[in-house]
Amino acid sequence: MSSGRKPPIMADIARRAGVSSMTVSRAFKADSLVSPETRDAILTAAEELGYVFDATASNLRSKKTDFVAVIIPSINNANFADTVAGLSEVLGRSNMQTLLGYTNYDMQIEERLIEQLLRRKPQAIVVTGGRHTQRGRKLLENSNIPVIETWDVPEQPVGYYVGFSNAAAVQLMVDHFIAVGYRRIAFIGGDAGGDTRGSDRRLGFVQAMTAHGLDPTRLIAAGPPPISMREGADAMSRLLDSYPDTDAVICVSDLSAFGALTECQRQGIAVPEKIAVGGFGNYEISDVCVPTLTTIDARSRAIGEKTGAFILDILTGSGDVSNLTIMPELIVRASST
Repeated sequence: MSSGRKPPIMADIARRAGVSSMTVSRAFKADSLVSPETRDAILTAAEELGYVFDATASNLRSKKTDFVAVIIPSINNANFADTVAGLSEVLGRSNMQTLLGYTNYDMQIEERLIEQLLRRKPQAIVVTGGRHTQRGRKLLENSNIPVIETWDVPEQPVGYYVGFSNAAAVQLMVDHFIAVGYRRIAFIGGDAGGDTRGSDRRLGFVQAMTAHGLDPTRLIAAGPPPISMREGADAMSRLLDSYPDTDAVICVSDLSAFGALTECQRQGIAVPEKIAVGGFGNYEISDVCVPTLTTIDARSRAIGEKTGAFILDILTGSGDVSNLTIMPELIVRASST
């Protein structure tokens, strides 16, 4: 319920500070014509009155805002949260903020978010992945602002990208398992079209197994993303029923891998003695579960930090602006050794 009190305006600050409203406006924009002493007096008056600068009108005049639009698939995924945190931290050093939207792994929702966020005139827009609806891509192409696709290496980038090949990252895991001595390797997840990165990981598994001359068909569906621990456990149960001689399994994420690991413990199957388990994402749980989980570190925070620095370089015209490939890291732990 409104208190009935009118918020202070620039004219109120001008009267208290003994200056004109134009000088107040210039002070909030750090105009060089305003002396430091006058600016301090204006800011003190504004603080005493509880004034909050309304940037909307200023932005309409200058056609510039102080935020970057960011679209991620999920708000409760630790990897994407780390990416946003790294991005926000870097942008914050230049007094820029992020405006966040999430798609729940739905490209149609992403399309609507792209349109809605572009209406707010961001300085740049960051999207997750390199595949979009036809209209979503067209909106990005016509946005006339920097577009950065993350968590992927698109075949045809809309603008710039900061990411990695999900397929190549899983191939690191396959190569490791084979080098250790596993041959009957399965893959859980990556079956739903909405998660294009998960699908690429599944494809990378098939390609790597085929390249090694091994059977790539031990593929277990886990349902639509995000794949939970429960779904990982259910998928592991089905894998053990369908392919009881499997000696290793790679999961689309650490959460599904933890579920698979738990199902093995429930059935009394020793890990890694009877079956090895690998995940993806280097979530905190992968380093504290028993046994600890072999995984792929996608360097999610670094993706955000590099994207933030990338955007600032583009906006300021400084630095050598070019696409950036992040190199994921294989982390070998007790579940596969």
